[in-house]
Amino acid sequence: MRKDTHVPRVLFGAAYYPEYHPAELLKTDLDLMAEARFSVIRVGESVWSTWEPENGRFDLDWLQPALDGAHERGISVILGTPTYAVPPWLARLYPEIAGERATGQPIPWGARQEMDFTHPAFRFHAERVIRKVVERYAGHPAVIGFQVDNEPGLHLLHNHAVFQRFVDHLRGRYGDVETLNREWGLVYWSHRLSDWSDLWRPDGNAQPQYTQAWRRFQAEQVSEFIAWQAGIVREYAAPGQFVTTCIAYDRPGVADDELTRRLDVTAGNPYYSMQDAFALPAPPASPQTWMTMNTWALYLSADRMFSSRQEPFLVTETNAQAIGPSWVNQPAYDGQWRQAAWALVSRGASMIEYWQWRTLRFGTETYWGGVLPHSGRPGRAYREIAGIGAELEAAGDLVAGLTPDADVAMLYSTPSKWALAAQPALARADGGPDERSYQGIFEPFYRGAFDAGCQVRVLHAGQATGEEPGVVAARHPVLVAAGLYVADDATLDWLATYAAAGGHLVLGPRTGYADVEARARGDVQPGRLAEAAGAWYDEFSNLPAELPVRGAGLPESAAGVRWADGLQADGAEVLAAYEHPHFGRWAAVTTRAHGEGRVTCVGTVPNAALAEALFRRFVPAPGAWAGTPASVTSTGATAADGRRVRFLHNWAWEPASVRVPVRVRDAIGGSAHEAGAELRLGPWDVRVLWETAGADVR
Repeated sequence: MRKDTHVPRVLFGAAYYPEYHPAELLKTDLDLMAEARFSVIRVGESVWSTWEPENGRFDLDWLQPALDGAHERGISVILGTPTYAVPPWLARLYPEIAGERATGQPIPWGARQEMDFTHPAFRFHAERVIRKVVERYAGHPAVIGFQVDNEPGLHLLHNHAVFQRFVDHLRGRYGDVETLNREWGLVYWSHRLSDWSDLWRPDGNAQPQYTQAWRRFQAEQVSEFIAWQAGIVREYAAPGQFVTTCIAYDRPGVADDELTRRLDVTAGNPYYSMQDAFALPAPPASPQTWMTMNTWALYLSADRMFSSRQEPFLVTETNAQAIGPSWVNQPAYDGQWRQAAWALVSRGASMIEYWQWRTLRFGTETYWGGVLPHSGRPGRAYREIAGIGAELEAAGDLVAGLTPDADVAMLYSTPSKWALAAQPALARADGGPDERSYQGIFEPFYRGAFDAGCQVRVLHAGQATGEEPGVVAARHPVLVAAGLYVADDATLDWLATYAAAGGHLVLGPRTGYADVEARARGDVQPGRLAEAAGAWYDEFSNLPAELPVRGAGLPESAAGVRWADGLQADGAEVLAAYEHPHFGRWAAVTTRAHGEGRVTCVGTVPNAALAEALFRRFVPAPGAWAGTPASVTSTGATAADGRRVRFLHNWAWEPASVRVPVRVRDAIGGSAHEAGAELRLGPWDVRVLWETAGADVR
């Protein structure tokens, strides 16, 4: 929320679409929401054709009963702008607003987000409906905020006007074609431009510097579109009403740190596999998509949302029952809704909102389960979710707006993600290019920290380098830069200074390899960091199978996967080496003191066993709560008033016990426990504790 807005408790609710259901269900729905301790609903963002059935004819009163009923029950409302789903009449009158995934190939109508959101005709009609809707309801006492659009950035637009603006953007950035020729290396394959009109369309492009600029430009278009909507809404919004959008973090057109910069709060839509996918210990490796797999990936989703603005965030959509198409049906085991909700809160969520309230009986998402099933009768999901609402109400402001702990910081780089999608470093199992190569490097390091019991703060590279290196080293004594492929000289020099100032810098594969234009650096690697690291390489290899890694303190199962740098120690200590007749000549992991700190190079993508062992070495004492059973996670956070909060999760069918190291009080039930007491956790259970050592616990 805006920092001057008091949040007495975590907001709790669901997306609600009364327009999809018979009007006589409204009272029943709102009464059930109130019984479930709902404090918020999100409305209005999906139905432009309901707000404006025909060009210029508006129907604005249909939502009034829902807002009035919500307000009567103490339920707040987030009002959406309906710009992501164009009405048929607009597509019919202005076929030219269709977006193009490829030049001259309009996206067919029939889904959503098919339009070129930069087109003047679309902008005219979008602005008109935004103004009508927001003006009508901004003053309603139930409305606490606005969501503009919905999950932006689905398509990279190839429309003629978009491309021409891209050319203008390049002209402004580079000045003249000779500069562009030089910076992009267009002497290659005879791509030198003699005039700006020579620039080819992106469809057949194979030049990575072009691709990098194109992806950056597309993300800027999305950020500008959301900021444009936010500006319109703010003309009507009252003080204290926030403006946000909901982010699907895997969308190709999203640079989340830039997108959220002109909003009041981050909001995201994490979806995840549940049932056995939540079990700990987790299997060695699982593929990640828009729907993440495994507990560590749930926490990464939350940490990514916190990273956008480095502050608490809203969850605008998450699992109610089964999610996805009709053939994907894995609703939670008993207790797992509660586990997921409290996990998100523990990492900074100030709102948990399910998608959606009632399961639809028609449309594309007929089998995307809501809080209520198709029958509309409250069932298991409703009962479990209502229990979460009661717990959040009991915990109150203790858990609202938490700042999660961090034993390790990890740098995240959207430009590197783009570059490693254009020129993937990693291969898929079938030998083809893995466009998720950046995630394929970054995520194993995150999982290693998670498996080692460490909590992670994800920092966008620009957020970290915006502060003095010594300040960051004091706050985050371990900083991981894995897959930081695209980086300017100043960023790499900042990393070396961070280590010299006392931080432990951990470098992973591909870090420092390319500059901001995604050009390979001419230095030995890691670029500008080899001297500080006391290690370098100029050769690397993909790995078709696990490569055993041996070193003191490493388990027998430790291995590198998918990638190996030909890392040569040049003043650094070798911590681990490959067990192989060829790769054994190179180091797998090296470390060297640098100034007051240290630089460690990990020259491979670590498997789960190696990654966990490395982080246990990097952070040998994560805290007094270390040493929990393998199925239990222990995470901490600081409340807005400075109180310390502890979350214990048991991610398994078997009960578990944890000995508390300090005096605590149950934040939900109120019981107090002295240091040394054993707390029992049942299957798929959660305990939320207030660490009261030195506080009055009467």
